[in-house]
Amino acid sequence: MKKLNLGCGKDLKESYVNLDIVDYGGNMIHDINSFPYPFEDNTFDEVFASHVLEHLDSFHKTVTELYRIIKPDGLLIVYVPFFLNTKYFGEPDHKIPFSIRSFDNYEYIGNRKLKFYEKWKLNHRTNYEGKAQFEVLEKRFITSHFAPLKWMDFFLNLEPVMYERFCAGIFSPEEVYFKLRVVKQIK
Repeated sequence: MKKLNLGCGKDLKESYVNLDIVDYGGNMIHDINSFPYPFEDNTFDEVFASHVLEHLDSFHKTVTELYRIIKPDGLLIVYVPFFLNTKYFGEPDHKIPFSIRSFDNYEYIGNRKLKFYEKWKLNHRTNYEGKAQFEVLEKRFITSHFAPLKWMDFFLNLEPVMYERFCAGIFSPEEVYFKLRVVKQIK
């Protein structure tokens, strides 16, 4: 199983290809704003991207490139700061804000029944007619890594889109987590 730790920073993971723009000692060096990445199509079974996507120049270009290098049915694991939290707006290098719906434009629908807002969103996609499609296996808010607040995750994630729309400005979660499966046909 081949795995990529995208934008690894100092978190060099064993059994992963660790990739970043800076040499942290043991990682591959590549500017991840520069495409294509130095990998063949369908190289990885999993890409792990923790607190890196918000630093990049183009969400669409990055998602499209990750789609290219992940194998069919491979996983994309993403942790990003929620855009209303100080973890996002307190860092001047953050360029791309993330919400619970950030991957909606790339979501593979299949035959599942859509909620009312998903039907509307499907007709208003802004993915530039790109090929990248992901089945959303999981998406959730992470309230805090501070143990006394973790219990709140349950309530925020009962209906995360509604929570984000009506309550996130009052009590914002720290992070958004996505677990996505790549959907593509190999010819």
